[in-house]
Amino acid sequence: MDTPGAQVRFRRPEPGDLGWIVQRHGALYAAEFGWNSEFEGLVARIVADFAQDHDPYLERVWIAELDGAPVGSVMCVRDAAPGTARLRLLLVDPAGRGHGIGAQLVDEVIGFARSVGYRELVLWTNDILTAARSLYQRAGFTLVAERPHRSYGVALTGQDWRLPLQEGSPH
Repeated sequence: MDTPGAQVRFRRPEPGDLGWIVQRHGALYAAEFGWNSEFEGLVARIVADFAQDHDPYLERVWIAELDGAPVGSVMCVRDAAPGTARLRLLLVDPAGRGHGIGAQLVDEVIGFARSVGYRELVLWTNDILTAARSLYQRAGFTLVAERPHRSYGVALTGQDWRLPLQEGSPH
């Protein structure tokens, strides 16, 4: 629900924000999808890896604020495949939903990945995350693979998505 006059701002993380990403993912995914602490552990590893060893030119985290409070986040990190970036940990807190923050976060990653020369952007998600998947589809990502798995205490279907960023990129 859009609130007239609400101020949305995107910024780089400040002290405490990486912990906020882990905490909000753990709490929200438990509340909304019944996922267990295994998921929070995965998020903590992803965030810790970024904090310990990232290239600030090629990798970035965005924090979305609404009226001065953090309500969303996303990461862009190098993938193992050369020339490929990975979108990770997209989250919009319920307090920030309805303001277009998720789409803007995805656009930030795409624009950044293009600007630093990545040829392709990939991501992995689960089919149950319908709001995020619709954002990815609207941004031009294509579903390239699906696999059932059991993780975080539930049965899920994992999905791989791709977005070519330059002409001649793999489809």
